[in-house]
Amino acid sequence: MPTPPSVTVCGPASWNQLILLDHLPEPVPHMQFARRSWETIGGTSAGKALHLADLGVKVRLCSPLGTDTEGQRIRSALTAAGVAVERLTSEQTERHVNLMSDDGKRVSLYLAVPSTPSEHELSVAAEAVAAADVAIIDLSELGTLLLQRLDPQQTPIWADLHDYDGSSEFHEPFLRAATTVFMSDDSTEDPWELMRACLERGPRLAVCTRGAEGAIALEASGARHEVSAVPAHVVDTNGAGDAFMTGFLAATLRGATVDDALKAAAAQARIAIESEHLHPVLTSL
Repeated sequence: MPTPPSVTVCGPASWNQLILLDHLPEPVPHMQFARRSWETIGGTSAGKALHLADLGVKVRLCSPLGTDTEGQRIRSALTAAGVAVERLTSEQTERHVNLMSDDGKRVSLYLAVPSTPSEHELSVAAEAVAAADVAIIDLSELGTLLLQRLDPQQTPIWADLHDYDGSSEFHEPFLRAATTVFMSDDSTEDPWELMRACLERGPRLAVCTRGAEGAIALEASGARHEVSAVPAHVVDTNGAGDAFMTGFLAATLRGATVDDALKAAAAQARIAIESEHLHPVLTSL
């Protein structure tokens, strides 16, 4: 039997406290009562790894994690969910407090950030990328440093540009190294033009998520594609974009067309939207 394709994901995993409010705080001294709060795993790379594992893809996550309690919780839960975790040494584990409201707005307070990866840790991550069929390099200090030593010709790179506005210098190396890029339409009034400009930098395919309006994709050939959002009971939109990207990637690895991959991506995004965690598997861990 042929060896199943493997994906290495490099980037953030964090321990988050989520606080749901009636509305985000005004910038004045006052008191608010939280409607509820909970703790869970966060981080765009952790979310992608969880959804890839759910889809039966062999996935390895390279992420800076401390030896603290939060780092141990993250590693244990991800491993139990089927993710091979490559812990990159960090002085502390990334931690956030996320203030959220029902209309999807969010303020993220960073309580701790990982330390800068050493040359040894970067070598470990680079080796994991080289051994994979596809690599997802997420926006982060780790990703920036890792791209400086990777050969894009060796392993295809997929990049999630999130709310890219078309001009951010920080996003530029991720964009230029990638064969496929994903983004949201949060920072653009013309997503088709944004994707066209991205493809001029080297990628062969650009995909833009549009929330309740679904998603669109543009190939380097000029071919356009669209998909509607799958109706969902919205519990928490955190991680929806990560789930969408991995649904698309898993389908692509199995030979799906762009249109079919978009449909699979929309269905996977629903799984994240209907859970208070990045993936519902975390509820039982």
